[in-house]
Amino acid sequence: MPDKLIIRNMTRPEVDILIEWAANEGWNPGLHDAETFWATDSEAFIAAEYNGKLIGGGAITAYQDEFGFMGFFIVQPEYRGRGFGNTLWHARRDRLLARLRPDASIGLDGVFAMQDYYAKGGFVFSHRDIRFRAEIPDYYEAVVNDEAEIIPLASVPFDQIQTYDRTCFPAPRTAFLKAWLNQPDALALGCRREETLTGFGVVRRCREGCKIGPLFADENQTARTLYKHLAVFAKGGPLYLDVPENNPAAIELAHHHEMIEVFGCARMYLGPSPMLAHERIFGVTTFELG
Repeated sequence: MPDKLIIRNMTRPEVDILIEWAANEGWNPGLHDAETFWATDSEAFIAAEYNGKLIGGGAITAYQDEFGFMGFFIVQPEYRGRGFGNTLWHARRDRLLARLRPDASIGLDGVFAMQDYYAKGGFVFSHRDIRFRAEIPDYYEAVVNDEAEIIPLASVPFDQIQTYDRTCFPAPRTAFLKAWLNQPDALALGCRREETLTGFGVVRRCREGCKIGPLFADENQTARTLYKHLAVFAKGGPLYLDVPENNPAAIELAHHHEMIEVFGCARMYLGPSPMLAHERIFGVTTFELG
């Protein structure tokens, strides 16, 4: 049938195409995002196919049935302005709602230009997430004045990591964490004080430089210590950190390290805003999956 738009699940190779589109949009995906995202929820990736051609896509990740996240919303430029994106976006929202329990919330990080559009779809603004950039010199070393113990996160029992993560994320995300913390071209570190995990962070290589995400910490000193150790991984290139504006200490950390604001998104929710330890969130895990 001519002029037919089909909304369907993506195949694994099509996720690679979606990642490439994201790179073309300047979103700077990680080198292994496709593998880790697919391992999290292979049913999350939704395609828009027009006359047999893939023209758009996006992710609708379900964390069990407790929380959903919409990301990776892209329509190829030559197909914009024709209503395809609107059809795809509403189909994704409705499909995700169907995957969740009735009282579950859905989050997204949308570019500011789309904020009014998402509001028409029922999403309410929570706060801004700001992407900061620093240039890490070749000679950089992690000089800290902190007696905390910085350890490979792999040496921390997974249940402790998951318990800490749960204070900063609205639902358990076991599959995601296992893939994210063990991805290639990345470094995952924890901070321990008196045998207690007080924060952790991950830095991964991206198309350009590296990104830290998440960066979770009990307080500012722990966040700074983790940041410095993670930044060593990015020596000789740019380092990015996506900072939630509703944590003033996180903004102060970015300014302390002379990071420059380069991009931003509006965090919005459909349904109740999750009750999180916002003071612990110094860096968002990923704009695509939450």
